[in-house]
Amino acid sequence: MSQNRSVLLVDDSKFARLLVKAFITSNYADWRVDEAEEAEKAQVMAAEHAYDYLLIDFNMPGMNGLELGEKLRAAYPDAAIALLTANIQKEIQNKAHGLGMDFLAKPPTEEKICDYLKGKEAGR
Repeated sequence: MSQNRSVLLVDDSKFARLLVKAFITSNYADWRVDEAEEAEKAQVMAAEHAYDYLLIDFNMPGMNGLELGEKLRAAYPDAAIALLTANIQKEIQNKAHGLGMDFLAKPPTEEKICDYLKGKEAGR
């Protein structure tokens, strides 16, 4: 496994951020995991630090996860960006994939999050 990766969790739910952060830190103790509760803060944070992984909720106040993902994908073409949402409509999934984003359905589980990260790490 690669060392010292960094993850930005973007979700307006503090509980969802804490849960996903706990899954990542318990499996990847040396990784940096930062949190943003909305898109504008996420953009500022991403501009200050090049994240390897961005996990973005779809339903947030202001800019939604697809809009944020599109902006971040353009700015960070090498980052792994996933839409993590309970909105599992095929249209949302297709839009995410069309923007170069992966799709992870909520609720997040440790297995789901870690399988995603392991798969992405293997592909690096």
